[in-house]
Amino acid sequence: MSEEIEKLRAELKKHEYAYYVLDNPQISDAEYDALMRKLRELEEKSGELSLNSPSQRVGGGVLEGFSKVEHKIPMLSLDNVFSYEEFSEFAEKLRERLGSAELIFSAEPKFDGLAISLRYENGVLVAAATRGDGKVGENVSANVFAISQIPKQLTGENLPELLEVRGEVFMPKKAFELYNAEALKKGEKTFANPRNAAAGSLRQLDAQITKQRKLAFFAYGVGEIKG
Repeated sequence: MSEEIEKLRAELKKHEYAYYVLDNPQISDAEYDALMRKLRELEEKSGELSLNSPSQRVGGGVLEGFSKVEHKIPMLSLDNVFSYEEFSEFAEKLRERLGSAELIFSAEPKFDGLAISLRYENGVLVAAATRGDGKVGENVSANVFAISQIPKQLTGENLPELLEVRGEVFMPKKAFELYNAEALKKGEKTFANPRNAAAGSLRQLDAQITKQRKLAFFAYGVGEIKG
């Protein structure tokens, strides 16, 4: 079992590097999720847990060329369930912890892009970073400043001294289809999906390239706040 676990870890690390760092996935999301699920099952049965295992990490590393940004509040990732039975187990754990038989859930579509943290000081956008591995991300400030949909100055009164806005940078499907159509005409490489198109566009060393890619942003939460 140990040999199979190490083989799975190595395979998942290879696919994580291709997906998160190179923005060039080699397998589908469903295939990746199936491998991850198998690894977690084997680790649970054997008790062979490791902090360096893909099952214990969030996202990927920092791409060479970008400086590192440490998140004072970790940027966590959503977990997956693969069946109604797994969801039922999740709900049962919640009932036990909350001491209540009645639970109300809400569900919403998820944007498949790149998680971003925006740092506003006294209402002015001063920095932006990717999630990275959840603890350390990439400084992509220059590229984020090139996205017209992201406000560089917040409006209103009594703005906090520090406000960290968290959300998703994504490429709308129409922009994705237009980009790939143009790339095909020019004989250039196309993107596999909108998520990798967004990640590949944002993680450019030339912010002018990011500006041309018609990226969008959706805010869904906050991190650090002062004042």
